Amino acid sequence: MLGNIHSTESFGTVDGPGIRFVIFFQGCPMRCLYCHNPDTWEIKPNQQISADDLLAQYRRNSEFYRNGGITATGGEPMLQMPFLTELFQKAKAGGIHTCLDTSGICFEPAHPEKYDALMAVTDLVMLDIKQIDDAAHRKLTGHSNENILAFAQYISEKGVPIWIRHVIVPAWTDSADEQYRLGEFIGGLRTLKGLDVLPYHDFGRQKYDALGIDYPLKNTEPVSVETAAKARQEILRGIRHRLKSDAT
Repeated sequence: MLGNIHSTESFGTVDGPGIRFVIFFQGCPMRCLYCHNPDTWEIKPNQQISADDLLAQYRRNSEFYRNGGITATGGEPMLQMPFLTELFQKAKAGGIHTCLDTSGICFEPAHPEKYDALMAVTDLVMLDIKQIDDAAHRKLTGHSNENILAFAQYISEKGVPIWIRHVIVPAWTDSADEQYRLGEFIGGLRTLKGLDVLPYHDFGRQKYDALGIDYPLKNTEPVSVETAAKARQEILRGIRHRLKSDAT
């Protein structure tokens, strides 16, 4: 089995715990306005690589990954479920920590059993929740968030640790009310282990220029670390409220 892979990064430090071998899968159905990897959107063959070849690349630097592992990101790795599952199965057989960085958009709530084999060999899911409000999510990404939120609950029910990521984008995700609502939702995930609240940046803009694509947020200023930290506190406030409510 071959996977359509955009690229790899040998020493990733922001894609899960420790130093990691990061695999960028090709193809993504989402069209997030602030996406910094538009070159991974198209669902087409790029580099076709086997799981064994990817693991061989990992092993060349395995001494550096003692506290890390492999992260599958993209693009959207779950577009290539059979290959992703095979990759993680072989990684786990070799004692390698596996992390799935996903939007969850490919999840089918009517058929959760389709994802059981993958979850059985996934040590951590880094789930990007773009927007808690469904209407705003549709405008921001081109898709409903219904399947994404259902996936979060499915991961929790499977007992797989979840690390939530959320980007603060001016006029799109900077509402304190929506941040609080996001906190209330993720506070109900019993395997929640981490929360990254990231400031919007426009580092990917050069890629849009190179691809001849109009950058949708060209008039949007980057967000400060302080603003993201304030938003994180609002999300935490929602989490605490949910935990308190569930306890009573």
